Amino acid sequence: MVSATPAAPLPDRRTQAERTALSDQRMFESACALICAHGTAGTTLKAVGERAGYSRGLASHRFGTKAELFAFIIRRLGEQWIGTLNSAVGKRRGYAALSAALSAHGRLLETGAEPIRAFYILWFESLGPDSPIHATVQHVHQRRRDDVIAWLTPALAAGEIRPAVPLEQIADHFCAAITGIVYAWLIEPSAPPSAITAQHDTLTTTLRTLLNPQARVPATVTRNAP
Repeated sequence: MVSATPAAPLPDRRTQAERTALSDQRMFESACALICAHGTAGTTLKAVGERAGYSRGLASHRFGTKAELFAFIIRRLGEQWIGTLNSAVGKRRGYAALSAALSAHGRLLETGAEPIRAFYILWFESLGPDSPIHATVQHVHQRRRDDVIAWLTPALAAGEIRPAVPLEQIADHFCAAITGIVYAWLIEPSAPPSAITAQHDTLTTTLRTLLNPQARVPATVTRNAP
């Protein structure tokens, strides 16, 4: 009986761009897992490449330095985060937009996904005075702030939110509050999902009161000059 000749492997018909995108995704996932398991100090380019299933030197060739790898993660997750929230907001504006964005943010945290944890580990570490990724994080933060202002601007023009509170203050409050929620989530990883939900619900209620055109302006909020 003649044994069958093993079939030759099918050629990889992906384009160079597709292969690059695939390797980037695998190394992104590998780096996020390593950051969550070993921190940024314990994450090496060599380990990222090996865990992703590639050669030891591929991550070094692709990114050059750990700082560039971490900046890549921040940009990638930052764009995904912004896209997810904008998709959730849709055509909503004012309080409805902020409420939808907070619900989407809560769902992201409740998944407990490694990329989200890695993103915020890098986010908080960027606060150091000599952090090489500070500018990248600052850019993502500004994009978030600009989005909040964009959600509020048409509602203000339509008289749907209180004109006495500057939109920049609302945007700063929103961004600071969700960053605080994330910090609590990272510091207490065993906290139940209900705790995350409660924090988002509290922030939603605060924003509703702050934006309500019929409510009194809290004493702690600066009024516009007459």
